[in-house]
Amino acid sequence: MTIRESMELYEKDYLSPYAALSMNSKGRLKDEPQCDIRPVFQRDRDRIIHCKAFRRLKDKTQVFLSPEGDHYRTRLTHTLEVSQNARTIAKALKLNEELVEAIALGHDLGHTPFGHAGERALNRVCQLGFEHSEQSVRTVDRLEKGGQGLNLTFEVRDGILNHQTKGRPHTLEGKVVRLADKIAYIHHDMDDAVRAGILTEMDVPADIRAVLGNTPGERLDCFTHDIVTNSMGKNDIVMSDTVAAAMTKLRAFMFEHVYQNPIAKSEESKAESLMETLYMHFLKNVDDLPDEFLTLLSEGEPRERVVCDYVGAMTDRYAISVYNDIFVPKSWQI
Repeated sequence: MTIRESMELYEKDYLSPYAALSMNSKGRLKDEPQCDIRPVFQRDRDRIIHCKAFRRLKDKTQVFLSPEGDHYRTRLTHTLEVSQNARTIAKALKLNEELVEAIALGHDLGHTPFGHAGERALNRVCQLGFEHSEQSVRTVDRLEKGGQGLNLTFEVRDGILNHQTKGRPHTLEGKVVRLADKIAYIHHDMDDAVRAGILTEMDVPADIRAVLGNTPGERLDCFTHDIVTNSMGKNDIVMSDTVAAAMTKLRAFMFEHVYQNPIAKSEESKAESLMETLYMHFLKNVDDLPDEFLTLLSEGEPRERVVCDYVGAMTDRYAISVYNDIFVPKSWQI
């Protein structure tokens, strides 16, 4: 018996009857030999961590564009917080932690530079539309490894695709990540907003604080315990009505006071304009694309999608650099 097989048997004996077992995976897009050490979801997690798209997350905006300070979240730190929240919940519910971690680490691989501002810009200007959850799947299926993709399992790809509110993951592990994503951004975006002087903790309405707590740590603890308590022994991942309602109110509060705050979002129109300009430039000048994207075009991929692949994969810093190289005279650049 291989190490992998013994680990698969351990999952079968120990995990919840509702957990997704590695031995029962629906498989990969392309068949390949099994690893003798790692079960399939562990292998997927490793592939995601080692891919280029994961490394680029460190220089992609979460909420605050170019903040002055070292402690604001980036897309990478957001991803790690989602992973940790999801693993805590999964462990308590005896779900498959490796599947949860793989989904969490991969869920934002297709996100644009400049946060949701970049996503809005590409969706607006590209006739084929653009959505980061779909682009994350395209990243792992088509764009990584020089066009070969990472060849992940169905369960991981399904969780990545369905991590947003409207998604319907096929596994409990995917449902855990979908909730952990919301918890993470509510938690850390509030923390960043307080750090930026946009809010104070006492600005949160009293009825929300009475249910969820008065600090980011208290709210995170409340969310985690509520999900574990209400999902234990069930073939679903749920929150209590009281906490879910308070979370919805807090999310609405964050949209009004942070996500649409003119101070926090003062530079977003510039970022959107930059993204649209880059998109239109490369759409008209496809020969300026790097070779790997020209290869996609030669294989029949639509021009609009390939330009989104290139511009959407950029980091904040690289997008600004490319824009300057194309549109700003060298003598003007500092």
